[in-house]
Amino acid sequence: MSDILKTLRISFSLKNTYRVNSIIYGLKQIPIVKKLMPESIYGVGGLKIFVNIISILWEFISAFAGKLMYLLFMVLIISSQYNTKNQPLVYLNILVFLTFIGAILNTYLFDPSKDKYYAIVLLRMNAKYYALVNYAYELFKTIVGFMVFGCIIGWLVGVPMYINILSPFFVAGCKLTVSGFNLWRNEKHDYYYNENKGEKLKVILVIVFLAAAYGLPLIGCEMPLALTVTIMVLAILTGIFSLKVITGFTKYRLVYARILKEADEQLEKVSNVELSSNRDLIELDSSDVYEQSVSKKEKKGFEYLNSIFIRRHRKILWKPAKLASVICLVLVLASIILMFIFDNLKVQMAELPLKYLSMSLFWMYFINRGQGFTKALFMNCDHSLLTYSFYRTPHAILELFKIRLREIIKINLLPAFILGTGLSVVLILSGVETNPVNYLIVFITFPAESIFFSVHYLIIYYLLQPYNAGTEVKSGMYKIITGLTYMICYFMLQVEVPVFVFGISTISFSVLYCIIACILVYKIAPRTFKIRA
Repeated sequence: MSDILKTLRISFSLKNTYRVNSIIYGLKQIPIVKKLMPESIYGVGGLKIFVNIISILWEFISAFAGKLMYLLFMVLIISSQYNTKNQPLVYLNILVFLTFIGAILNTYLFDPSKDKYYAIVLLRMNAKYYALVNYAYELFKTIVGFMVFGCIIGWLVGVPMYINILSPFFVAGCKLTVSGFNLWRNEKHDYYYNENKGEKLKVILVIVFLAAAYGLPLIGCEMPLALTVTIMVLAILTGIFSLKVITGFTKYRLVYARILKEADEQLEKVSNVELSSNRDLIELDSSDVYEQSVSKKEKKGFEYLNSIFIRRHRKILWKPAKLASVICLVLVLASIILMFIFDNLKVQMAELPLKYLSMSLFWMYFINRGQGFTKALFMNCDHSLLTYSFYRTPHAILELFKIRLREIIKINLLPAFILGTGLSVVLILSGVETNPVNYLIVFITFPAESIFFSVHYLIIYYLLQPYNAGTEVKSGMYKIITGLTYMICYFMLQVEVPVFVFGISTISFSVLYCIIACILVYKIAPRTFKIRA
């Protein structure tokens, strides 16, 4: 018991120290604040006590408030939007399938976090003790958080109390099952699961479960109560069985050495793994040599540089955009087919763009490739060229900014055009809306939003340049802005704005944002567009 408490104390101390230093570093990256905070600030006792309090509060928030926000926004509010008398069944349907997604994407055990690297690789702590103690702690927080808020919210919805009490153990059982299954695969097939790695099967399962969570209630096919209870009990039983696999597993050090990429080297080399893997995605075959020779005759300067970059990075730029476009096209076609099969769905399908066009902002937030584009720019282009002074002159920055803006807009427009066209067609076929102006607004709104996100991520990249030489995000202001962007987009899920008002506002704002972006880049970027320490 003393060893368990000692391991928990050391691991919490490590995590807290890293979090405290990260908070101080993030504050130092805010333009106004950093002038008031010298390097010696890390040794100021009073500030460290204050930041420690913030860190402890964050631990509390992650354990409780995080669960409340999840149940409130991802389950309760969305389930209340369905036109049905069976809201408890809709609530449970969404909760069950989202729990499956959470078990796949957030296992706790296979997260290659830095505190694991510090504890297991640098401090050489007992890997099994560290893994099991921290895993048990995370599961305990999950059970307590869901027990408190799950019972309250479930009771408000009308879910039977015995199911509300069962739900936290169901969530833990799903996570235990996934963890135990992946450790079994490691024993039998030498398979190493990394929850941050985007595998095809994982992506497919997430899409299927997400469609089942929100799509089944839309067509009135939410799971019956008996089936929900059966699934919960089975998940709890498989979770209990998985405990034997998890506690009996002996190769935790090898597992963490693999998923952390480096077992015995310095932390700085770990951060370069992503850089190396990203460079592996660069395509250069025999046809490129010919195409580049032709391109060189037609394009010069930054246009030539950009054409080579886009050509070589089509896997990480165009491939995700094409995949998103295919998914959007399938969803649109499925909606049209369902409208003809179920006549009662026509009104609901029409209400989606008419009453909830503001939700499109959240969709485009996830579809856009802005962050991936800027990260690829830094890793495989600006990382090297920023060392040259000519590359940071106002004229060069503005010229390349406009070229890159054109390219990212082209990439983001493909799925946006499909969604805009598809929803306009759905609106026309439903026969609910007869005003042709609304058709046009729905069609234009999606491309306008894609242009906004293209400009948004490119401008904050130029004005804040968040990456250091190891491609880690080191700008506190960048994290704040991207966090606020997500919060605003998510907030728009709950807002009902008339089609005309929202569409015209979005289109006008996108145009204005483009103009302001070019001015700011020309005036400010020569001072801010540089490699961080």
